[in-house]
Amino acid sequence: MHKKCDYIDLVKQAQLGNRESLDRLAAVAGERLYEHVYRITLQNSLTQDIVQESMLEMFKILGKLKNVDRFWPWLYGIAFNKIRHHQRRQRRQKTVGLPERGYETFSKDKQDGLADLIGQELKQTVLTAMNNLKPRHRAILTMRCYDELTYSQIAKLMDCSEFAARMTFCRAKKSLARQLSRRGLGKGALLLALTLFGKMTSTSAATAAEISIPATAIKVGTAATLAGIVTSKSAIVTVATAGAIAAGSVALTVGTDKTSSVGQGNLTQKFYSIPTASKLTKDAEECWYYYPDNTSKPVMTRSIKFDAGKKQRYCQWLQNDVGNYYYDKNRNAIYIKNHRMWNQDFSVRSLPTDSLQLSEFLADVQGNTAEMEHISYHGPGLFVIVQRDKDDTDGRWRIVQHYNVLDEDYFRCDWPTGSKIIDERDFLHKRGWTYFKIEGEVAGRKVSGAGQIPFTYEASKKHKPRLKLEVDGYDKIFDSPEGAFVCGADGKVIAAYPAGSFFKGLSRPWMGLHTIDTIRRDAAGQRLWFETKINSNIEKSEVTITTDKGKIIYTIDMQRDVIDKIKFELAEYHGELNFSYIANMAQGDIDSSLLKPRSYSGLSGQNKGMLWLLSLASGEPKK
Repeated sequence: MHKKCDYIDLVKQAQLGNRESLDRLAAVAGERLYEHVYRITLQNSLTQDIVQESMLEMFKILGKLKNVDRFWPWLYGIAFNKIRHHQRRQRRQKTVGLPERGYETFSKDKQDGLADLIGQELKQTVLTAMNNLKPRHRAILTMRCYDELTYSQIAKLMDCSEFAARMTFCRAKKSLARQLSRRGLGKGALLLALTLFGKMTSTSAATAAEISIPATAIKVGTAATLAGIVTSKSAIVTVATAGAIAAGSVALTVGTDKTSSVGQGNLTQKFYSIPTASKLTKDAEECWYYYPDNTSKPVMTRSIKFDAGKKQRYCQWLQNDVGNYYYDKNRNAIYIKNHRMWNQDFSVRSLPTDSLQLSEFLADVQGNTAEMEHISYHGPGLFVIVQRDKDDTDGRWRIVQHYNVLDEDYFRCDWPTGSKIIDERDFLHKRGWTYFKIEGEVAGRKVSGAGQIPFTYEASKKHKPRLKLEVDGYDKIFDSPEGAFVCGADGKVIAAYPAGSFFKGLSRPWMGLHTIDTIRRDAAGQRLWFETKINSNIEKSEVTITTDKGKIIYTIDMQRDVIDKIKFELAEYHGELNFSYIANMAQGDIDSSLLKPRSYSGLSGQNKGMLWLLSLASGEPKK
């Protein structure tokens, strides 16, 4: 990647103690090593430390280097060992190194020419994608693409076989392609992104100009490619499945006038060709479900319809990890929505992974038969296709395909080029998360609280759901990724529960379902009868849940996909909690120490599900 210099002679002279050669070698090696280490760590201060340590060790043992033509792999090996030592120390200390603010590249005066060529948004997209890779994946991309090491050299540095190095490189490519796809760049942008990253992390305009990655540099061979595709920690899939994944991939060519983007979903010139062996008739519907983690965590959804006029299928709804999209084929318009979709008849949305007990209870409440076939699966990466034909007497969704997939390419949707893009989201949903406040009174006690909720799966990785409630200034209820707790007046933990326990019975849009469905499914999960009412303009809904102690009544904002109010009408107690959603809050409005309580072990309570609200409304917990 750098201009060739007679480094072999330079190293030999430096080994003999030539002062001028030592100085020149230090300058050349220091600059090149800085680029190498920074591309792996993406942290300037850590890079400086590792380069300094590596250079000191280099000069200490330079005389022991026998094959001077292997100077660069030898030097990278020293630095790579330093990086691994740092990572092991971090794991022992249970800390995570974060990139410095803004993913800053090198000094601005060295990048002025490059800034004219690369838009800030694209630069930030590439840097963010690279930062989200595992350090091991950044390391092998750096060694192969920028340092031009062979796979045998990489294998020696990484202490693995050459085949393992090839397979790791294949996985690193796939991981980067997936990160780029999440941000609106298809797999066709992989080489472009690698080239841009190399230029942005060069220490000078001169070295940046030399960065050029040929397509041959990212080839790994058929066997390693297949192994990289069909194996992972989470699953082993068949070769046929791997082929289906390839068939479903969406390639987005950057810089053409035939492609545009919506949020972070893709739009291309033709209707999407759906990789399924079955055919969709004009009277049939189809839904796709994808669970990236496991079936108790977020789900992504695509709703497929049939266009009788064009005799083509098209995606009507897309709910992926970054947003909610609705395509109106009559207007040729794509609407970006605040809310998740709901069933047109306002029945509860079923999932193919629902338990038989849940499906049967929902059918009893709604006076119909269970509408979805069931699949039993609890691991990550499940992908399910279901179909329903309107001519079927039972109107049942039937599973036509299911298998484990390794990436989310199925959930990047294509719509015709020229479609109008109408973004109907408010500020909070565009940002992807929000703070909220709770104020009210239940069982004669004042309740106040605050927290934050993400609206999408992607946002939930950084802005995790948090909740704190204070009852009459004494009892405190917490829910955070660290766990759920109830504390008494003295701050002592009374009970501890799994994280997310107190979000049961509340909005959880990042999980992939509309609030009206989340609340009703929470109730059905505890076999609580419910009734649903929708106002005439479908702006508000009211869900009344009947318990043995009385009623809990939810008012839900259908368009914003959140809870407005929870009202309690119990035999002994009445009360009401009001929710407000706020773009910005003053520093003192949310006490960070309350939103992140200390971790606690030794106590564990049984998760009450949404019935914790009933306990609150009945005067619990006590002071």
